[in-house]
Amino acid sequence: MSIAQNITQLHKELPPQVKLVAVSKFHPVESIEEALDAGQKVFGENRPQEFEKKVQALSGRGIEWHFIGHLQTNKLKMVLPYADLVESVDSDRLLAAVNDWGAKAGKIIPVLLELHVAAEESKQGFYEEEILDIMFRAESFRNVRFCGLMGMATNTDREEDIRADFARIKAFYDYLRDLFPEYGDFRELSIGMSGDWRIALDYGATIVRIGTSIFGAREY
Repeated sequence: MSIAQNITQLHKELPPQVKLVAVSKFHPVESIEEALDAGQKVFGENRPQEFEKKVQALSGRGIEWHFIGHLQTNKLKMVLPYADLVESVDSDRLLAAVNDWGAKAGKIIPVLLELHVAAEESKQGFYEEEILDIMFRAESFRNVRFCGLMGMATNTDREEDIRADFARIKAFYDYLRDLFPEYGDFRELSIGMSGDWRIALDYGATIVRIGTSIFGAREY
C-alpha cells in the first residue's frame, strides 16, 4: 500500500484520542510531503541533523515535530528551537541542559521522561526511582514542562513479555499521576511502535510512534 493508504488505515484503527507520530527518520522529505497530503500532521525524528534539516525544509506546513531519539547535550541547538515535544529525555545531565537552554532562550520545553524497562541494557532511559526523584524536584526545572512518560518494550516476539513491559510502564505512569496531581500537563504515555502498537493501546497509550508501517523499510 502507499503511504497515504497506510495512514488512512492506521487512523481507522486508532482511537481518536491517541496521537499518531509518523516516524520519518531515514526517509526523504518527499515521503513526509506524501504523508502530509494524506492528512498526517505529527512527525518524529531521532537524529538532530536530520531533524533540523527537515524542519527547515518543511517550514510553514503546520507540522507538529517530536524528537524521539537520544539527544546529546551538544546538539540541543539543532532540536530545541523546533521541537513541539522532546519524547526522549533520558538522563539527569540532559534534563539539566534542556532546562538551562530553555532559561537562556526564554522558552519552556515540553518533554517526556524516558523510562527504561526493556530487557536490553543498550536501551536508554531512567529507572523508576530516578524519575520519582526528578518529579519530587520538578519545580526546580522552571523551563521544562513535564508532559508524561515514553517507553519501549523489549524487542521480542513474545507477546507476554511485551505486555509485561507495557503494564509496568502504565502502572508507574498511573502512580506518578496520583502522586503529583498538581502537574496537570503530565498526561501523555508514549508507548507502542510499528510492531506492538495494538498491544500498547491495551495499556493506555496516548501516543504511538509508527514508522515502518507507514513509510516501509528505512532508506539509509
